[in-house]
Amino acid sequence: IKKPDLYFRMCVVIAQGVFMNAFFVSYLISPNFCHRFVGYLEEEAVHTYESILDHIDNGELKEFGREPAPVIAIDYWRMPSNATMRDLFLAVRADEANHRDVNHTFATIPADAEASHFFDHTGKPTRNKPTA
Repeated sequence: IKKPDLYFRMCVVIAQGVFMNAFFVSYLISPNFCHRFVGYLEEEAVHTYESILDHIDNGELKEFGREPAPVIAIDYWRMPSNATMRDLFLAVRADEANHRDVNHTFATIPADAEASHFFDHTGKPTRNKPTA
């Protein structure tokens, strides 16, 4: 899988094209459904990273506890220069959890709500409207 052949790469490109177009049409029909769907995908990602961290902590993947994180990841997540892959998994899990929460929040906001990110999880404004 490290060096996929042309057939595999083409299958991936075709699958991505089909999914992207289907998701685009789905978003036109029901943005709330699409945000909920992505929220559930992100939830699965959080569980996956939690499982990886459990395996590292239980000694089943101890090499990841010592392996240095790639420099690009250290720069992106602003981690210390001596960060390990375990630290990277913690950062990515937090990032995925944030994406999960944002998408579930967007899925909850009513379609006729004001266009603003100042809503709580029930769709109610978290700030008062400015007065003129």
